[in-house]
Amino acid sequence: MISSKMKEKLASGSAIRKMFEEGNRLKAIYGAENVFDFSIGNPDLEPPKEVKDALKDLANNPTPGMHGYMSNSGFESTRAIIAKKRGEEADMEIDASAVCMTVGAASAMNDVLHSILDDGDEVIVLAPFFMEYINYIENHNGKVVIVQTDDNFMPDMDAIAKAITPKTKAIIVNSPNNPSGVVYSAEQLTKINELLNTQDHIIHVISDEPYIDLVYDGLTVPAALSYIDNLIICFSWSKSLSLPGERIGYTLVSPKHADYDDLTGAIVLSNRTLGSVNAPAIWQKVIEKSIYAKVDVANYEYRRNLLYGNIVGAGFEAVNPNGALYIFMKTPAGLTDKEFADVCAKYNLLLVPGASFSRPGYCRLAFCVSETTIKNSKAAFEKIALELGINK
Repeated sequence: MISSKMKEKLASGSAIRKMFEEGNRLKAIYGAENVFDFSIGNPDLEPPKEVKDALKDLANNPTPGMHGYMSNSGFESTRAIIAKKRGEEADMEIDASAVCMTVGAASAMNDVLHSILDDGDEVIVLAPFFMEYINYIENHNGKVVIVQTDDNFMPDMDAIAKAITPKTKAIIVNSPNNPSGVVYSAEQLTKINELLNTQDHIIHVISDEPYIDLVYDGLTVPAALSYIDNLIICFSWSKSLSLPGERIGYTLVSPKHADYDDLTGAIVLSNRTLGSVNAPAIWQKVIEKSIYAKVDVANYEYRRNLLYGNIVGAGFEAVNPNGALYIFMKTPAGLTDKEFADVCAKYNLLLVPGASFSRPGYCRLAFCVSETTIKNSKAAFEKIALELGINK
């Protein structure tokens, strides 16, 4: 008999994964070219040349012990070059001890939450948010406190202040945001820091940053390290290097963090005791050799523009994202987001209801799909608009 908690989670499942499986089913029936699956953020671009060259070089010129154990925090050389890069971005000195290599950002966040949460501690999450945060927090017996952002999906300082209690242990921020694509400004990060510094206990800020390299229209993402004191970064190369299946990421504790020494040690211990032991050895070495590489961001910007054009061209409303890989589309009046998703599915167009991200009234579409899929979806959007009586 499995635990009652797991039984409940199995029953609820993941809306994204369900839509992904539905997409595979429809493709088998109608052909991939006739199914417009925008449900999952699975990057389809190949990794950059620097990554491929690094992997080939390591395979052809192995060093002794390259595949063996190392410190649970990862190779010193890998952590040092990450610390150097992040220090350059934030104009501060960062030691390699701040960094712990992890099995992607999911592992990073679980390591952090395991390190800071006692039973019943509260973690504030800003809606809309990546729904797995709920599982990560509950994995470590924490309590999820959902706070809605404002109409532009930016942090609502008054709402955050009202949500803080003596049990508040952390707040998760995600910029660029999944699913809305908004990027928090330096001013907004400063306001979060100022609010938390007025509290009578330390509140950690967990910055989930898998999309910081994916921004558009000439925008740059402010370095959270420069504006927030008690910061812990969770990072993954899944999106910026198109390596979601390789599971490589890290945590980084700000040198300004009041609990720096205890926290860096606790995260390394959590990394081991939660079962990761260490991040994949060869991918740590690949990262060392390709630390400044990025996927073709201009390609994603082009696809964003195509998909956004299809959506608004058919008469729908949507947020034009500054970053990440998603468009948050407004649900037409009179329909729930689930009802709208069901209408779209009749035309083989798959998207994820906003309720999955704790923001009903919207649906998320991932534009990290083929250009052909986006172009071919134009007619489907128009047919859906026609059925719903949407006027351009």
